Amino acid sequence: MALELSREERALYSPAFTAVLCARAVQGHDKEYAAACPLPVAVTAALMALQPSIRAVLPATTGTGLMGWLDSNDAVRIAMTRNASTLAAVVRPGLLFALQSGILRCSSEGLTVVPRALSKSIKGDTEQNVAIQKAAVQLGRWLPSTGSLSTVLTLLGVKP
Repeated sequence: MALELSREERALYSPAFTAVLCARAVQGHDKEYAAACPLPVAVTAALMALQPSIRAVLPATTGTGLMGWLDSNDAVRIAMTRNASTLAAVVRPGLLFALQSGILRCSSEGLTVVPRALSKSIKGDTEQNVAIQKAAVQLGRWLPSTGSLSTVLTLLGVKP
């Protein structure tokens, strides 16, 4: 039996939209650190932004500590453990699309957004579309604040 997705769900899981999510995460990282974004940050931010249960509990500021936040929100670790590999299969083609279409560049330092390839203002067809993009920006800024990316991924319950 094939899984039937609604039109909106198909749009959210399309390579074009997941390309935008990866780029939004890179924009957020660049805004916070003025440096290229590590690939795992862009992918993890997109994975987390796509999950409504995670978006609903994201902290209001990037000053919130990741470890304390995870302790207060056990469901995040469960959602990431359960959904990360499935959503990664959705995000990977989007990342490739972003690189092929020239929205993102990849170097030995990490990912950068090509200037003027993607507007800094967030727009979308639906509130959900906009909320997901805003979450990707926030996560791009916030995830690296804990330190080592392997530590962050381990805390989230995913294998680096």
